[in-house]
Amino acid sequence: MQAWRLTAANEPLELMEVPDPVAGPNEVVIDVKAAGICHTDVGYLDGTLTSILGFTPITLGHEIAGVVAQLGDGVTGLSVGQRVAVPATIQGPGTGTDGGFADKVKALDYQVIPVPDGVEWEQAAPATDAGMTSYHALKLGGVQPGTKLGIIGAGGLGSLAIQFAKALGAKIHVAEVNRAAWDRISGLGVDGLAENIRDFADENLDVIVDYAGFDTTTDDAIETVAFRGTVVQVGMGTERTNISTTTMILKQLRYLGSNGGTNEDCAEVLDLIARGTVSSRVETIGFDEIYESIQRFERGDTKGRLVALRS
Repeated sequence: MQAWRLTAANEPLELMEVPDPVAGPNEVVIDVKAAGICHTDVGYLDGTLTSILGFTPITLGHEIAGVVAQLGDGVTGLSVGQRVAVPATIQGPGTGTDGGFADKVKALDYQVIPVPDGVEWEQAAPATDAGMTSYHALKLGGVQPGTKLGIIGAGGLGSLAIQFAKALGAKIHVAEVNRAAWDRISGLGVDGLAENIRDFADENLDVIVDYAGFDTTTDDAIETVAFRGTVVQVGMGTERTNISTTTMILKQLRYLGSNGGTNEDCAEVLDLIARGTVSSRVETIGFDEIYESIQRFERGDTKGRLVALRS
């Protein structure tokens, strides 16, 4: 089969012929129907995140949805022909093992969850990472009906977070520096929209989730959130930033890091998609366009999630 392989940091992704995977004990082989492109893939190529990969050369692709093709000994609760997805983890396909930028992918049975009928492949794939990650951060922050929530960054993750927060019954204030996106964001039904979260300092926001992590956004969140509020960090736009420890202490804040999520989070996201409550803004591409699409992510030349589809 064909697979897009990374041989080393700062090297181009290469389309190679590799053996088909075979399901061993407690393993599942999946015919890949959709594989999402993620900004993390840029980090694997440019050396920023290459060190967390399980090995190289490796087949990338950690946002995976498809159909069960083989079941190894000991696998229960799954069947050949079943629609499934693989929630993204550091140990899972595309990071710890060969991933979904291929015709087929192998995963351990506990890494695989069902995809509800009616969820399109191009929506199922980004749900395994972008959807799960944005949703988990809201849960970690304790967002519930009536929560006064701030969201920094309304790109792929932030736009999904707005939809999830609406479903949870939160009051949502969004900071997004890209004014060209404001009409789209307003259409999601937010309660406030500005370039900087500090513009909502008088709103006494209970929780602020920073999906950007660029420059001063973390400090802005800490200075803006209410007394005994919670700031959840998801975005990693810059490795380091400066914050006021005095503000942290005097406000008695919680500052939490959030990465990924759980199978249960992903299943809840897929259920919300099935019910029509949320959806990713998706551009579909061909399998042969995967490397070019990662380069588009690196240039910022995207307006949503990119998902490679197979017929």
